[in-house]
Amino acid sequence: MCGIFGYVGKDNRAAQIVLEGLKTLEYRGYDSWGIASKIKNKQSLSLRDEKLKMKNSDKKNKFIVEKYIGKIENGISQLSPFSSQLVIGHTRWATHGGVTIANAHPHLDCTQKIAVVHNGIVENFEELREELIKKGHLFISETDTEVIPHLIEEYGKKQGFASSVRDAFNRLDGLNAIVAANSKSCEIIAAKTGSPLIIGIGDNEFLIASDATGIIKHTRQVLFLKDLEMVILGKKLQLLSLPNGKKLTFKPEIIKWKTQDVSRGMYRHFMLKEIYEQPKAIRNITKNYGDQINHLVQIIEAAKGTFLIGAGTAFHACLAGTYLFSKIAHIHVNTAVASEFNYLEDFLNKKSLVIALSQSGETIDVVEPLKRAKEKGSKIIAITNVLGSTIYRMADYKMLLGAGPEKAVASTKAYVAKLVVLLMLSFKMVGKSKEIKAAMAKVADEVERLLEKENIEKIKKIASFLSSAVHIYSIGRGVSYSTALEAALKIKEVSYIHTEGLAGGELKHGTIALISKGTPCIVFTPNDQTHEAMISNATEIRSRGGVIIGISSKNSSVFDYWIEVRDIGEASVIPQIVPAQLLAYYLAVEKGYDPDKPRNLAKSVTVK
Repeated sequence: MCGIFGYVGKDNRAAQIVLEGLKTLEYRGYDSWGIASKIKNKQSLSLRDEKLKMKNSDKKNKFIVEKYIGKIENGISQLSPFSSQLVIGHTRWATHGGVTIANAHPHLDCTQKIAVVHNGIVENFEELREELIKKGHLFISETDTEVIPHLIEEYGKKQGFASSVRDAFNRLDGLNAIVAANSKSCEIIAAKTGSPLIIGIGDNEFLIASDATGIIKHTRQVLFLKDLEMVILGKKLQLLSLPNGKKLTFKPEIIKWKTQDVSRGMYRHFMLKEIYEQPKAIRNITKNYGDQINHLVQIIEAAKGTFLIGAGTAFHACLAGTYLFSKIAHIHVNTAVASEFNYLEDFLNKKSLVIALSQSGETIDVVEPLKRAKEKGSKIIAITNVLGSTIYRMADYKMLLGAGPEKAVASTKAYVAKLVVLLMLSFKMVGKSKEIKAAMAKVADEVERLLEKENIEKIKKIASFLSSAVHIYSIGRGVSYSTALEAALKIKEVSYIHTEGLAGGELKHGTIALISKGTPCIVFTPNDQTHEAMISNATEIRSRGGVIIGISSKNSSVFDYWIEVRDIGEASVIPQIVPAQLLAYYLAVEKGYDPDKPRNLAKSVTVK
């Protein structure tokens, strides 16, 4: 959920390097941010002494920490103009403690010579905090993170920095990644058992970050830190085992892939831009992914039990995949919410296949069950949008989605890309290669039609009506049930209107009690075997005063509003979601919210 970036080396512009690095991590979501800088002993701090409350005699070997609430761009002008060669920074998404300056990272020990940034949750922090308070340590925040620098300080009374970091980290329960900096030794030490950390190896300099995007501007030589490893960055790089402290050998990797500079261009927000990029993504995957699809089909056919797992939007794609495999390929593929798959893994074996879907490739709720699946000998397929991500690297077989960078927190084109891949796999399982190309061509054309001005104006009008709603319901059957769930998620993610997605057959089992005059309901009624049942659901809702927004290939007298999505058979599941994506976007804009960075949400969920 958080972003970590650090630098130690010869460049006096370390603070600027770290700030630029943190900006590359903004997509992960955050509510506050900060940096800790070691300044040169003789450097004047006159501009900030009053705010920092530091006397000249106190400055030697101490970190200067500056923290802010809100976006990085809003705080950059207030940063002190001093130079440094050791800086660590962090973007925080609140878990323990509210969104305050005190709770933002980095956190310091009592001496202000040890600074720590952290991603994860220290599950036993209350116990550790009590222990440290009894030993005289002073805490200023509500966070679990603050126990870490104080633990390091406590262990440091009897041993060196590296041993202190290792012993402190081994006391932490839960999945954690930490970066600790020592202003006296001018070192950075990092350790992890969960969230990703990547080391950039430059010329007499080292960088460390939550992902490689901000690093490769400076160096393409990297080391992906593994779980239960610790790295020391100073005059040289040392890799150690966390359990026993022994030195480990390592071989840096050279990153060959290129980052894409992404701007909003003519669009007001990334979310809208990414919705409009969907036809291009559909055509790209259809044209270029044939060989990869063929390879994955062979793997699926050889498996004895296949499971699709994902979280959030990715889970909805998995659910759609189960319907598509059943309807088109006539095979059963199990689907599970990734965070629940941990409790369903007892039956996995060496013949099992787990297909993991994840836009970021870092979702902890997907990473953890994959680790357990690998322990049982199961094979793993990763379908992700990020090259070099944790899930990508741990998989036996991998496929990049080919959607291009996705910056908005709410996923749109990556979801559509997943559906394209799953649809292509389903068709290919039964040898329908020609049908794939024909269907995908129609899908791309239909998505483009839905983005034409006439349809946009209609959707804006519906969004204006929905903007005053307190509750919205989204209903579908069959594969459209997954669409209904994804539509509900998109709307609540960016407009903050409570929206509930449900299967049409479940309406009478409770939810219909909530329908009253004016209750808006989005009803997906494709031209398939669910059509009549969905029209029946819509009639039941309307008879109780509900307002029906029909997304269908043909109009109906029961619809108060109608958005046409032309029939493309099973492939209709792809264009079906586009009106809901646009509704969500225009609802957010109508209500004055930033759809790219919705509150409390992160692009990459790396804590449980």
